[in-house]
This record gives sequence, structure tokens and C-alpha cells, in this order.
Amino acid sequence: MMRIEEQEDRYSRRYFIQSGVLLLAGILQGNNLKAWNTHSVPAPSPAFTLKPIGRTLQLDEFYIWCSSPIWGEDGRVHLFYSRWKKEKGMSGWIRGSEIAHAIADTPYSSFKHHSVVLQPRPGHWDSTTCHNPLIKKIDGKYYLFYMGNSNGKTDTKRIGVAYAERLEGPWHRPDQPCLLPGATGSWDDHCTTNPALLRGHDGKYWMFYKSWNTSEYQQATGAVRGNRKYGLAKADHPLGPYEKVSDNAVIDFSDRPNNAQLEDAFVWEEDGTYFMVARDMGFYNHEFGLLLSSKDGINWSEPKVAYLDMKSYVSEGKPAPHLKRFGRLERPMFLLDEVTGRPRFLFGATQGGDYATSTAFVFEILSYKL
Repeated sequence: MMRIEEQEDRYSRRYFIQSGVLLLAGILQGNNLKAWNTHSVPAPSPAFTLKPIGRTLQLDEFYIWCSSPIWGEDGRVHLFYSRWKKEKGMSGWIRGSEIAHAIADTPYSSFKHHSVVLQPRPGHWDSTTCHNPLIKKIDGKYYLFYMGNSNGKTDTKRIGVAYAERLEGPWHRPDQPCLLPGATGSWDDHCTTNPALLRGHDGKYWMFYKSWNTSEYQQATGAVRGNRKYGLAKADHPLGPYEKVSDNAVIDFSDRPNNAQLEDAFVWEEDGTYFMVARDMGFYNHEFGLLLSSKDGINWSEPKVAYLDMKSYVSEGKPAPHLKRFGRLERPMFLLDEVTGRPRFLFGATQGGDYATSTAFVFEILSYKL
């Protein structure tokens, strides 16, 4: 089914004139972006037709990752993102990330940092890092799902949730995570991370989470060790407790060549079907986005290409040598239409930018075919 979204009445003619100016300015600025880039080698046809807006959030002292957008009651776009000090390098997310809040007047505008929301808490399960934010408004309250750890390593990654009455806070954090790993030897005994959440047809809150097996991870060799899979847990309330629906993963590519797997899932429901967009890790390559669908949240379709690599949309200068993941859009998340609940803008994280770190990057979704 083809979706070509029409602009909502809330966007005035002046709004779009201003937005067009902002978009043109962003393309012409120091990012050196080219909106449409052609290649001699044909790429798979992606499900989403995208128009780049640009690097709308970048900070000179921080790496930026995990940008989760939401419409505010003030009509502006609020972004919850993770960041860590530049001197820690790209791997600093695992041992020093914090979650912050930025605001923009429109999805086409530059975001301005507003405040730090969650920082590591000494002596708690999230004492080393706070990462992977996912902001949701549920029954008039705001819930911020995230990952924390306590030793600066992957084996203590746990999913938790903070809550507030307003996007500006104050934010309250339970003392315990809301989802723990499985028993030793299970597919998910290593950690819980990358939360993706929606309300299912049964009225429960469905949390999709990433994990992998510790023994497999420790024994593996190569650039990517272990095989990341996705599980599903459900709760009657956004704060939990969450109970896993099965001892098995609901998404598992471990029987495929090239150690195929996926991560960074975002889920939504449309016309009675559940959809997931995620980052490819070897199904096609390590640069595309994937799109999957399901009628029940347990049995998922074969992945198809959701979006292409960054060079298919923009052209930028040669990256700094330390940016080994340049050219990927990771942590994909949608800003959904307030009325229809359908995808309107794609937010992601990618290396590069004015400060040779990583930044948020935004695309307008012109159309899509599910």
C-alpha cells in the first residue's frame, strides 16, 4: 500500500515557505550536502522515499546518538538524545553517556539543547551510562525508556524507564530496571537493550528488546561477535513489570549467512499490522535500514530495504580517519503524524559533521510503500 502523506492543516502556507528557506539554507551551509546523489551501480528500491533535511543537531564537545523525537504540547518538536564527551571517542557511549533534551520549532529547524535529563547514578544499575532513549506519551504522561549499565561493559546493560508529567520534567526513575536478561544459557542471557515499545491489540504494552548469548559472544571471532536477536515482553502498565512472551527470540537471523542480524528497532502499528524499522547488520550489508512486518508481533516477515546508505542521499567530504562507521544512518526513529500516527520524518544518528564526531540527521518522508 502506498502512503503519500498530505500536509496537516496545522502547517500554514507561511510555515512551508519558512521551512523551505530553512531546508535550502541547511543544504547550502558547511555540511556540503547534496540532496540527490546519483550512482552508477543501482541500489535496491527502498520502501521509503526520503528528502534530506540535514544535520539538525550537532555539538562541538559531544558525540550525539539515539535521537528520539516527539511533538510537544507547545507545537514544537522535542528531541531526547544521548551524548558523551568528545574526548571519550566513539566508544564512549558504553561508559559515560547521558540523555539530554533539545527543542526545535519545526522538524525542518535546527535543534537547540535544552537540558540534561538523565545522568549515570553512582551505586545504581545505571551508574556508568544512560543511553538508547525512547520517548513516549501514554495516557497524558511521558515515559522515557532507556538503557543503563553499571560496569562500562555490555554484560550489565539493562532497560529501564523514567516518567514525568511534562516533557520538561522533573523525571522520576525507579531504582530497578524494568526488564532483566534471561537465565544463563538462554539466547538473551547477556543483556537487555535497544527498547522499542507500542500498545498492542491486546491492550498491553509490548516491549521489543535486543540481546544475545554470552557464551556465543565470548567464543566468537571476527569484526562482529555474537548474533543479536530481538525478544518481546509485555506489561499491563508502561512501568512494568514486563513478562517475556516466549523463551525464544521473535526475530532471529542466526541461520543466515554472514552472521546476519539487526539492531536499533523502532516499531509502530498501521492499518492492523505492526511494522519495524531497524539497522541492517549483514542481511544486505551494514549500511541499509530494514523494514519488517507482523500481524501478531511474534511472526515477522522477511526484511526488505527501508532506506539506503547515506551516500545515496547526501554527498559530504572525506571523513576523519577515526570515523570508521561514516556513511551509515543508525538508531532510526520516526516522528509520527499527530493525527494519523503514520511516519512523517525519519530521525537517525550518523558520524561526521562540523566537529568530526556524530550528529543527529533528519529526513522528510515523501512517500512510502509498506
